[in-house]
Amino acid sequence: MKTGPLFSGDVVIAGGGMAGLSLAIALHRAGLSVAVADAMALEAGLAPEFDGRASALAYTSWRLLESIGVARHMKDNVQRIEDILVVDGRPHDGLKPGGPGRGELHFDRREIHPGETGEPLGWMAENRWTRVALARTAEETGLPVFAPARVERMSREGPRARLHLEDGGVLDGAVVIACDGKFSRLREQAGIRTVGREYAQKGLVTTVAHELPHEGVAYEFFMPAGPFAILPLTGNRSSLVWTEKAKAADALEAMDADGFQEALEARFSDFLGRLTPQGPRWTYPLGLKIAERFVDDRLALVGDAARAIHPIAGQGFNLGLRDAAALAEVLVDAKRAGLDLGSPGVLQGYERWRKADSALLGIGTDFFNLFFSNDHASLRAVRGLGLSIVDRIPPARKFFMRQAGGETGDLPTLLKGEALRI
Repeated sequence: MKTGPLFSGDVVIAGGGMAGLSLAIALHRAGLSVAVADAMALEAGLAPEFDGRASALAYTSWRLLESIGVARHMKDNVQRIEDILVVDGRPHDGLKPGGPGRGELHFDRREIHPGETGEPLGWMAENRWTRVALARTAEETGLPVFAPARVERMSREGPRARLHLEDGGVLDGAVVIACDGKFSRLREQAGIRTVGREYAQKGLVTTVAHELPHEGVAYEFFMPAGPFAILPLTGNRSSLVWTEKAKAADALEAMDADGFQEALEARFSDFLGRLTPQGPRWTYPLGLKIAERFVDDRLALVGDAARAIHPIAGQGFNLGLRDAAALAEVLVDAKRAGLDLGSPGVLQGYERWRKADSALLGIGTDFFNLFFSNDHASLRAVRGLGLSIVDRIPPARKFFMRQAGGETGDLPTLLKGEALRI
């Protein structure tokens, strides 16, 4: 007896990571019929040891999470970012306790969001808590999630697209959205090429407790081997993103506790007091990869499937959420107008909205990583001068803060904190 698809509706999403689930929930709440398929059961991604990273959520990203009902599950586990200090040099190179060093650039959220309770520059959230919040919201809203269910391929038949699962199941929709990461299978099967390169760097990620309060300040130190970021978490804790040459990063990950403590204290310095590493260490290879096209026949790329960039600006997940906000608005508008959601005209509208921003940010992070990841004396002098000049020009500081916050260009409805409805 012939059976039909496991799901038939408007949209099918391959990939239930943070960007994929955010998009799915947004579409589901807006009134579209949507389903998600992921190779891993949702609960498997909630364990502390699954993902040690933390994400700096831009204030527009937080607005999106609030508007789709996810942020309320995160409020007890997020930290406001009140200030960002960018320093060209090591933490102990002229750094005063709790303050910047030589060649610094200081971003203060009060310049763009005045008042004691004004909107912060962003929020720091450990990825595991974001995943918990997304999973809870998906369950509450009744979002159809097929997991574990590994995607094998996509096919097209007239005005419909089908996602074929390895177990033989089929999910049917007017459009398929690839949220399956930087090694996206669907992108490769569609013949969409990528441009970019691998860096000879890895990012070591871990959490450290410190004696003194961070006061909501995020630090970005530019070191010869790559950026060293100290990002505030709840309590007297910070997330470290420690960029090193690949072999050095692997050695740091493999060190015993005493060896890592010594290396950490040498790099971190003591401006936040006594340090205590917490939890495991992870390393991630770093590179730049941007898809030449964000859309194909009844297919759209979102998040890392569309582009993966250096974490130097903390924009990875934020870019995925900006993709989600733009694509959700395009699809909701199309549904409201009675258009074919997978038609070239609809999907190309999404590509035009997101591709230029992605390319500019990818090129920008690539340039900054190359320009700052060295110890050339003349370049250090130029860098320090440039940071100091920008620090003295309020309109420039405000521009960069709004740029990092995602509040430039044509802002999608969800990034304004407003709900989408058909």
